[in-house]
Amino acid sequence: MNLKKEMRDTLCILMAGGKGERLYPLTKATAKPSVRFGGIYRIVDFTLSNCLNSDIRRIYVLTQYRSLSLDRHIRLGWNIFNHELGEFIECVPPQQRNVDRWYRGTADSIYQNVYILQRERPKRVLILSGDHVYKMNYNDMLAFHLEKGADLTVAGVEAPREEARAFGVIGCQDDFRIVDWEEKPDEPKTIPGKPNRSFVSMGVYIFNTEALVKNVINDAKNSDSSHDFGKDIVPGMIKSNKVYVHGFREANNEDRAYWRDIGTLDAYWAANIDLCSENPLCNLYDVGWPIRTYQEQVPPAKIVASLDGNCSIPEGVGTTDCIISGGCIISGARTIRSVLSHGVLIGQNSVVENSVLLDKCRVGKGVRINKAIIDHEVSIPDGITIGLDHEEDKSRFTISDGGVVVVPRGMRLD
Repeated sequence: MNLKKEMRDTLCILMAGGKGERLYPLTKATAKPSVRFGGIYRIVDFTLSNCLNSDIRRIYVLTQYRSLSLDRHIRLGWNIFNHELGEFIECVPPQQRNVDRWYRGTADSIYQNVYILQRERPKRVLILSGDHVYKMNYNDMLAFHLEKGADLTVAGVEAPREEARAFGVIGCQDDFRIVDWEEKPDEPKTIPGKPNRSFVSMGVYIFNTEALVKNVINDAKNSDSSHDFGKDIVPGMIKSNKVYVHGFREANNEDRAYWRDIGTLDAYWAANIDLCSENPLCNLYDVGWPIRTYQEQVPPAKIVASLDGNCSIPEGVGTTDCIISGGCIISGARTIRSVLSHGVLIGQNSVVENSVLLDKCRVGKGVRINKAIIDHEVSIPDGITIGLDHEEDKSRFTISDGGVVVVPRGMRLD
């Protein structure tokens, strides 16, 4: 099997058009895939890096809501493909060629862009989500798809059975052919031979093109459908098509299967804070599977005792277990288990702990911040306290179910 040739016959479509309502207010002005993650990255960089590392060179990105920053990021950071060699990455907003409406769901977004498949005529279509964090070699999944002679292969990741209730759960036979599919079931089906674990869908699919086109067209005619892959297309294909689940193992580390849907504020915060540990589950430093992004030209990060010429080190000053991006200045302050995107300034005698500060935040003097997400370009005045008194915070900020305080862009605190 010439896997490289088979991958060239596979077209990639990346879904990046959702509203990201569960990540609001971080998605108030930007698409979820373009939200910062891990200091210097955007969420979409992980999926696109998987494509690049898997030698995928033909990618359409379907956008919709608040896509300006995402379009700009892809243009600046990912315009690296050679058109003369048949390579490309293109953002495609809703065309409304055959209907006069926005996308109603993931399957409907393919239906409205079926002309792309008619023009490109790929043998297969790899469908990805732009808002998950993981490292996956899609060649492994393609090889499995071809070996099984599948019409559709779904990527599944193992999860503890009690946690699987929050996802789409896949029931399969010993040969991994899917025989059952349930959305958020009370009693999740388990993996053969593993009674305490379940397969949950990652939202990664390989379709044979003919099967994809047939099913999205039929689905578009069904007025009772929600026009979603997980809710409608996949369950509908189980009885009439060969549908399999491919068990995900992490690229460059088969002993691990790190995958995070960071579509909620709590999941986003937790995944960021995990990066601050000595051996995080998500390894950003793996040279064998690099994560690419676009970075602005900024000066180095700097940690100083003060900016007023006083060389004495105030009590409690220090930085531990943090990710600090370029252009940051920490001046006579204390930062603990926090992620700082580029250009963050933190003033004297301030304490930032268990928090995510997005690019170009300004934190004044004597500020206390704990378990918070501060959106980009927010200025925190001197002496403000955030995350220490939730009753006070409720009157001003968004607070997640897990107690994470979110200060959105554009909010005036003075």
